Amino acid sequence: METIIYEQRGNLAVITLHRPEGLNAFNYQMIQELGEVTESIRINPDIRVVIFTGSGKRSFSVGADLKERKTLTDVQVKRNLYKIGEVFSAIEQLPQPTIAMINGFAFGGGIELALSCDFRIAAQSAKMGLTETGLAIIPGAGGTQRLPRLIGETKALELILTARRLSADEAHGYGILTKVVLDENVEDETIAFADEMLKNGPIALQQAKFAVRNGMNVDLQTGLAIERKAYELTIPTEDRIEALEAFAEKRAPEFKGR
Repeated sequence: METIIYEQRGNLAVITLHRPEGLNAFNYQMIQELGEVTESIRINPDIRVVIFTGSGKRSFSVGADLKERKTLTDVQVKRNLYKIGEVFSAIEQLPQPTIAMINGFAFGGGIELALSCDFRIAAQSAKMGLTETGLAIIPGAGGTQRLPRLIGETKALELILTARRLSADEAHGYGILTKVVLDENVEDETIAFADEMLKNGPIALQQAKFAVRNGMNVDLQTGLAIERKAYELTIPTEDRIEALEAFAEKRAPEFKGR
């Protein structure tokens, strides 16, 4: 791949958007390659947590590549729109927990990618926003749907209709970010956060995420039924028995994902 850097560090996957000369803007090639690596992660049993970030220190992603966009026909713009929406939905639906490590600018599709992740940790100097209405378009990769579900309809409308650019601290105040950290600590803090999850049972991580994500879209009783079914899937696992044995032996468990 030319526009994506993929690293597997033990049970952690790190996906880096890699078009630093264009502030990691999404061209069609990057969208395609991001989709390919996302699918490979979905079916990889060794990956337990996933981090998405941007190449360099300036930008997570500034969204669509506007230089490319100027050269596209209306049909090609629709192609890009459908493809990026499909890829971000695939990221949102990954069974593994996902973290956006926002190391710089995150505008338009950049913040929409972050919204597709379960958690967002940002460097203090990062700037972000859904700025599309300033370009006479609207967020088209999930921003109008995921942001209001995260922070509420009125706040989301405020940010989308004003195309406001937020500091990391402001975004945290709106409830967009999980955590804001010093620039020099953003990678260490993000990995430390991932490590808190990596020490836990990988099947349990996936089933807990499944229960929360799917339970939020239904009534309480249906959600409770989803939770019970997800719990039942953890009962026959080797990891559950290992946890009980480790507790009895006063040692850290060694989970296998089985």
